[in-house]
Amino acid sequence: MSLFPADIEDQARRIITDFTARGLMVSTAESCTGGLIAGALTEISGSSAVVDRGFVTYTNQAKMDMLGVTDATLTAHGAVSKETALQMVHGALYRSKAAVAVAVTGIAGPGGGSADKPVGLVHLSAKSRGGKLLHREMRYGDIGRTDIRLATVRTALEMLMEAAG
Repeated sequence: MSLFPADIEDQARRIITDFTARGLMVSTAESCTGGLIAGALTEISGSSAVVDRGFVTYTNQAKMDMLGVTDATLTAHGAVSKETALQMVHGALYRSKAAVAVAVTGIAGPGGGSADKPVGLVHLSAKSRGGKLLHREMRYGDIGRTDIRLATVRTALEMLMEAAG
């Protein structure tokens, strides 16, 4: 029995199998998912060959301390922004031995949203050492905290595969 829905477990299994065969390692930088991406990957037996580390950076201070997100970025754009997600993924990649990293920051609700940044807004970035850089702004809507977080995990896992090429 898995902690995750079958589709997420299948996605994670494909990553573990593919990345193991290619000798690729992954790091994650997570805010609104609180470690669920790393959790989905490590749910799969053999994941230690692929998962280097995960950064759970729920606060702005953690984003700065652990990933090198700048105070200027957080002040100008906020924690839930493309700019912050890009700095998070860069920090996760270069503070690890991973070949590919993914970062997520968003508003899972039920509170915390605003007109500009509603509940369900998530910024995701993925980056490879080979130079591929991806960003997606997702607006899942106010579908509930758990569903927003699981949708974010699905998108993040897709982006890891895409960034790895």
